[in-house]
Amino acid sequence: MRAATFKLRFRERELRHWASRYPVDVDDAIESRADRARSRGHLTKGEFLEICRWKTPRSRPHCRRNSAGLVAEATRIALAAKTEELKIGTLLILAGVSWPTASVILHLCDRSPYPILDVRALWSLGFRRPPPYDFDFWWAYTRYTRDLARRNRCSMRNLDRALWQYSKERQNGA
Repeated sequence: MRAATFKLRFRERELRHWASRYPVDVDDAIESRADRARSRGHLTKGEFLEICRWKTPRSRPHCRRNSAGLVAEATRIALAAKTEELKIGTLLILAGVSWPTASVILHLCDRSPYPILDVRALWSLGFRRPPPYDFDFWWAYTRYTRDLARRNRCSMRNLDRALWQYSKERQNGA
């Protein structure tokens, strides 16, 4: 696979502007659940289902098939893992969890900064259509967004909001 090339469609100095346009109140409930899970070190099945629904409601029937024990154990392993492959790979064993949903779990619940793998965010980084997801792509995206957030002294959550909002307001015209 060819190395991914990310190119922000707007100036970096506009990140705060685009993040400020995102309706943050829609995130309050999910962020509260994620804070509890982060403190505990794993998700409950209820928290897991809410996070999955927040990312993509269509996955909920598949996500429900996971037992409470499997959700707790898989998320405990993922959130404690030292290697990136284990961190994301463990989440992918859960029914209904694909790369985007696994990225949301890490974004919201892990202590390290992880981006949300999302078609809107990727569009804002120069992709008309996202490539097939795999570890190499996800890790390149993670490194790029961490560097972008660090350079701009911006949290990963606000970076994600900026990328999502820019796409929401601009993508249809492009």
